[in-house]
Amino acid sequence: MAVTWLKKAAKTPTSDEGAARAVVAEMLARIEAGGEEAARDYARRLDGWEGPVVVGPEEIARRAAEVDEGTKRDIERAIANVRRFAEAQRESIREFSVELAPGLVAGQRLVPVNCVGAYVPAGRYAYIASAYMAIATAKAAGVPFVVAASAPYRGGPINAKQLYAMHKSGADMILTLGGVQAIAAMAFGLFTGRPADVIVGPGNKYVAEAKRMLFGRVGIDVLAGPTEICVIADATADPEIVAADLVGQSEHGKDSPAWLVALDRGLAEHCLKRVPELIAALPPTAREAASAAWRDYGEVVLCDTREEAAKVSDGYAAEHLEVLAADLDWWLARLTNYGSLFLGEGTTVAYGDKAAGPNHILPTKGAARYSAGLSVHKFLKPLTWQRATREANRELGPLAARISRHEGMEAHARTADLRLGRWFPGEHFDTGVPVQS
Repeated sequence: MAVTWLKKAAKTPTSDEGAARAVVAEMLARIEAGGEEAARDYARRLDGWEGPVVVGPEEIARRAAEVDEGTKRDIERAIANVRRFAEAQRESIREFSVELAPGLVAGQRLVPVNCVGAYVPAGRYAYIASAYMAIATAKAAGVPFVVAASAPYRGGPINAKQLYAMHKSGADMILTLGGVQAIAAMAFGLFTGRPADVIVGPGNKYVAEAKRMLFGRVGIDVLAGPTEICVIADATADPEIVAADLVGQSEHGKDSPAWLVALDRGLAEHCLKRVPELIAALPPTAREAASAAWRDYGEVVLCDTREEAAKVSDGYAAEHLEVLAADLDWWLARLTNYGSLFLGEGTTVAYGDKAAGPNHILPTKGAARYSAGLSVHKFLKPLTWQRATREANRELGPLAARISRHEGMEAHARTADLRLGRWFPGEHFDTGVPVQS
């Protein structure tokens, strides 16, 4: 039994992440102090945007006319899949009440947050799918107000297809802002007068760092870093599909890891040869990103057994995990750490990224060990409540008083003493020994 690295990465997903912190801290402080004008200044300096920040209804309608009908249908169909999956997630959790003891009833309400900020990245590519992954999911959770923000696209306004997707997904307000200034504006309530309760959406290392620094002041989805893919493949897999899927995620950016956990040496060696060839055939933008990503972050691991392969995969805790191997049910039952799982050759990360239904905003950098991707649960607060009759206080009051006094908390105990004395005069209850110091 052995695990052999046929290709080892020169860098890890956490490489160079500290460089953004000082920049982001300064920007957040300046925008909080300077408000909307400071945000506009960054939009001018960093994105060359001089136009209005708030995209009005007339502009949305005008830009929608730029999108052909076929593209509109594609976007609407993808939104429907995402919304349907999110609605099913919402139905999987419920409000309830339960009588814990005679006269003592407790329960749970599911209350959506009031305002969500949805960041839709734009830069090398126009990320249409990120719009509905964030916005449609929040709306399925019942969030009453969603503000969406995206950067000017290649020197112009928001990409028309992205804008259409944001609008159709249910955004209540749309801002032409990118990067840190967008995250700050949504967190501080600039241009909307409504500070976000939760901010979601993927972005570059500066966006991720802004969300990290603001966490606590606002809720966030995940600390998403560069996108990741891990493929587990055995001798039954088509090596060309494996190589293509590794390349498919590498085009995201120069720091996007792609990992192959192989159970067959011939397949692994085919991919080592084929991946650079597939990258070389890409158009220039994708080729530049994918070649650097594979060179610096790509890894190929050869395992003797599927147990070893599962252990290596769980160690990666990859954002996206594909299994192209026999006995898919075994892998589904065995694997524990991943953002989203793709079982068999009939699916691929691109399907999940764009249109399948499950959310593509997922944990990276090993965070799948303890967290999941974006879902309606992120926007819902499971709020508890309780009600007790006077009669229920006969048992509950003395119990709470005794525990309070065991802890040394006399004032807590006396709130129970008061009720017992008022409601059951002349009766004796064991409420513990009063705290003396």
